[in-house]
Amino acid sequence: MSALATQMRHFGLMSAMAQKTDDKKAAVPGDYRALVCIFLLGGNDGNNSVIPLHGNSTLSTYATYAALRNPQGLALTQNSLLPFNVPRMGNLTYGLPQTFGVGANNGLYELWGQNKLAIITNVGTLVKPTNRAQMSDFTHPKPFNMFSHTDQAAQYQAGRSDRSALTGWAGRISDRRTAIDNPGGIIPMITSIAGAQLFTSGSNTLPMGIAPAPIGLNQVLNPEGYDQSVDSQAQLSALNSLRTQDLTSDLVAAASHITDQSIIVNASLQNSQEVTVAFPNSSIGNQLKQVARIIKKRGDLNVTRQIFFCQINGFDTHFNQVAVQLILLQQMSQAMRAFYDEMVIQGIADKVTQFTMSDFSRTMNPSGIGTSVGSDHAWANHHFVVGGGITGSDFFGINTINGTPYPTLMLGGPDDADLDSAPRGRWIPTTSVEQYAATLARWFGLPEANMVDVFPGITNFQNANLGFMSAA
Repeated sequence: MSALATQMRHFGLMSAMAQKTDDKKAAVPGDYRALVCIFLLGGNDGNNSVIPLHGNSTLSTYATYAALRNPQGLALTQNSLLPFNVPRMGNLTYGLPQTFGVGANNGLYELWGQNKLAIITNVGTLVKPTNRAQMSDFTHPKPFNMFSHTDQAAQYQAGRSDRSALTGWAGRISDRRTAIDNPGGIIPMITSIAGAQLFTSGSNTLPMGIAPAPIGLNQVLNPEGYDQSVDSQAQLSALNSLRTQDLTSDLVAAASHITDQSIIVNASLQNSQEVTVAFPNSSIGNQLKQVARIIKKRGDLNVTRQIFFCQINGFDTHFNQVAVQLILLQQMSQAMRAFYDEMVIQGIADKVTQFTMSDFSRTMNPSGIGTSVGSDHAWANHHFVVGGGITGSDFFGINTINGTPYPTLMLGGPDDADLDSAPRGRWIPTTSVEQYAATLARWFGLPEANMVDVFPGITNFQNANLGFMSAA
């Protein structure tokens, strides 16, 4: 089988009865909701994603930004940025890179004016709230292996930073909610279009992994190597017979169950309607197109809650950052906009929410100079949330020392984690991954009673709801 349950090591439904008895009494939701994660692998540079454009303020200005980045050639020019006003910042003007685009089906920029795009600022992995003074306090808990790609990406996906985890926060949501929200679902609650991921792993969750477009849904789970010839059909019959043998072995039974589920899902995907919107022919565009196809078939698949994982690679921009990041952000922006427009056509734009995650941001102080200029591993980042279910276009998150959720752009300043004599500008997060993810999970339908099951560290933070998602 080509793809289902890329994480068989969890033996999927072997412990599917692990739900609490009280949970099973809950009613199946009367509406549909989906979360779509777009992971920017490598560490997207938030400093060149959301930039101050105002010039007369006690807060960091464009001149502040340019003074730190322009000498090495990493600053984006002021006239190239797409301006937008931020209510929470006293309507000061900030800018998005020009590749966020203008016009229908061209980029996310236009959605700010439609109250369909929110920016969650200064987000990062945290064990507890942390300030600059506590960076030198070895008794204060901090994320393990900070600035490591593998560890920080895993902590974003796991939703905890105090220790290594074997499950992801989407997988734990599925553990708690699949039997309640999708009791007759033909496919799992979670689907990855980007291979096996910690994000999708749960204790009793069986995720689905499929290939992106242009491969059709009727091909993603087809048994490979069989045709209609007599010999081929005899081989397929032998395989089906083998799947009924040795089921007293947990390992064999789990493998057989996965193959059974693949065959069932494959049959249900043989007939589907193509999406209406033309998606860009990029890696992330094809992944989101496949997600949109599955969502369009949600009724036939008998699901009311779904979580999807997509990924765009290449954000580890130690060199040649300006050109590379602009291309990647354009691919992200255009694909996310096409997906949003498709959800509008499907009539569920307010029921499907896209959101970004990334390993970390990058240093304010550049590395290199000239055309090869880049940046290094940092910490707090800015993330984008798109959909009709957000409460409005604004900055959201916990305030920094300057009284706003946007950090002070000053090397060695109050928000800089670097204590060296030559600080690089690694902003300390004020909003934890748990707070960001819990706000999304609450909108998705995770009850407050289960919040600590999914996010064990959420009690370390006072505000578990950042307010960027609507209550209904």
